[in-house]
Amino acid sequence: MIDLKYLQNHFEEASERLLKKGVTREILEHLKERFEKLKATMRHYEEARAEQNRLSKLFGQYKREGKDTTELQEQVGRMKREVASHQEEVRKAEEALAALALGIPNLPDASVPEGAGEEENVEIRRVLEPRRFDFQPKEHWELAEQNGWIDFERGVKLAKSRFALLKGEGARLQMALINYFLEKNISKGFEEYAVPFMVNSRMLEGTGQLPKFEDDLFKVCDEDLYLIPTAEVPLTNIFHDEILSAEELPVLMTAYSPCFRREAGSAGRDTRGIIRQHQFAKVEMVAITRPEESEEIFEMMVQNASEILTELGLPHRLVELCTGDLGFSAARTVDLEVWLPGQGKYREISSVSNTRDFQARRAKIRFKDGKKNRLVHTLNGSALAVGRTIVAIMENYQKEDGSIEIPKVLQKYM
Repeated sequence: MIDLKYLQNHFEEASERLLKKGVTREILEHLKERFEKLKATMRHYEEARAEQNRLSKLFGQYKREGKDTTELQEQVGRMKREVASHQEEVRKAEEALAALALGIPNLPDASVPEGAGEEENVEIRRVLEPRRFDFQPKEHWELAEQNGWIDFERGVKLAKSRFALLKGEGARLQMALINYFLEKNISKGFEEYAVPFMVNSRMLEGTGQLPKFEDDLFKVCDEDLYLIPTAEVPLTNIFHDEILSAEELPVLMTAYSPCFRREAGSAGRDTRGIIRQHQFAKVEMVAITRPEESEEIFEMMVQNASEILTELGLPHRLVELCTGDLGFSAARTVDLEVWLPGQGKYREISSVSNTRDFQARRAKIRFKDGKKNRLVHTLNGSALAVGRTIVAIMENYQKEDGSIEIPKVLQKYM
């Protein structure tokens, strides 16, 4: 959650930053009104309490002096009820402000380039040169059919559109990539976890998926449970409402999980192939750090994802997201986009984000810094999205006859 004290004390400055991230002036005005409402109700509550305290002291004085307290006792009782009423108004005003604040995104870092959308993202660098083909490269769905790696029709039969069935070498390649990604992450100091693939609503609220993005989640009927959209959710929330010691930080975690997304609003986009599915495999990195070390760890996570792609021999580029393309919880994000020769363009395969203390404030994740409890910083990133890596290998390692070479680093798994 955004720091409400900062927002209240620096409202105009914060508003300018939030406008760059797509928050409307109307919502900002609602926020301002709720701040003012809370301030007014707090003032009335404090005034009533002060009057209650004055009358209570006067009541004691009357008792000591032997004066008649009948009328004063009625006033004290009336004021007590008034204080309780104002206290309830304060509670309601705080809840109304918090409910609105849950839908407000994180502030972008000052270093983030300004822009309205992905067209204004800034390329940082390119790694590896795309291969020059002496034949027309095919797209992955053509290669999948030819090699019998992916069965799209039976995936739809088993579930619905945007589900696919991997088989044979395709299924083995998925497991090879999962094991390879986990080994690489572990070599960088990440500890492997096996997490639940369902979480409750409090966990999703902690990492920012709820309440704003409920339409993109699969909910379990009659249960406070949702299928996870990414392992970031259970990994980050392992420490939900906990206080860590400074010596425990940084905590580096990695996990494989299937990811489930309804892909609300994506009608007509990537309808062929496995680029955009309702269920896909991913290996995630999550870091919980002291504020002063989060930027260094962010750069390490970006570099790790890039090294994995480099070892796989996959050309890619690193892109700094502009303010208008940043995710809800992110203060800064670098996307890694892999080259797909069949499509003739770069496509996102990893997204590494620093959320600063935004998720930590929502999930109440703190650490002991001397005698003071401070909010941690949380970071997350893909290393990597498995399905898109399969697509990239198929398209980049295809031969003229349609067969596909397996990258050297994966051959021991195959």
